[in-house]
Amino acid sequence: MKSLLIVDDQTGIRLLLDEVFRREGFVTRLAANGMEALQAVKDEVPGCILLDMKMPGIDGVEVLKRIKSSWPEIPVIMMTAYGEIEMTDDALEIGALKYFTKPFDIYEVRDAVNALFEN
Repeated sequence: MKSLLIVDDQTGIRLLLDEVFRREGFVTRLAANGMEALQAVKDEVPGCILLDMKMPGIDGVEVLKRIKSSWPEIPVIMMTAYGEIEMTDDALEIGALKYFTKPFDIYEVRDAVNALFEN
């Protein structure tokens, strides 16, 4: 089963990604912030996480650190609207596989996630 946790504080992006990945046969769960994301992973470990970098409260880099310390095997792809090189470099060093800068090409994100499940 292909499962995906989508974490973004922007409702429109969460819903768009949810629709795209459900059409691809994924079981998706949505989180609007870092605390919801951490709880969702504790409740049920996903096959992959799409994680926004900039969110209110706990930012994506901190969420990534916490996830990788407890579940290092979960692949995480970061998303950012800001393209901040320092944050993206930090995320890659912590263990994110890659990142996409918003506005991203939804097909590139879809292909990147699908590729994880093909390997």
